[in-house]
Amino acid sequence: MARSRGNTALQIDRHPKVDLSITPRQREILKMVALGHTNREIAETLDISIRTVEVHRFNLMRRLNVRNVAQLLRSAFQQGLLPRNFGLK
Repeated sequence: MARSRGNTALQIDRHPKVDLSITPRQREILKMVALGHTNREIAETLDISIRTVEVHRFNLMRRLNVRNVAQLLRSAFQQGLLPRNFGLK
């Protein structure tokens, strides 16, 4: 049986590229989520509505292709959106 060489364009990408272009506001919200703040606390701190925080979080999770906060934080660390020592004193 012959093995295929080269032509990697036809191979399936098991690790799709993630769009790392997040807005400064999304980065700010991501940091607050990583620190354990609730949507309400984030909204009060940034003087925006809770719904706006929810939309930013939803967009972050969609861009990183995750379903929950644990996956969001893991992906953010892996993609370099948060430094490895984030939150440590």
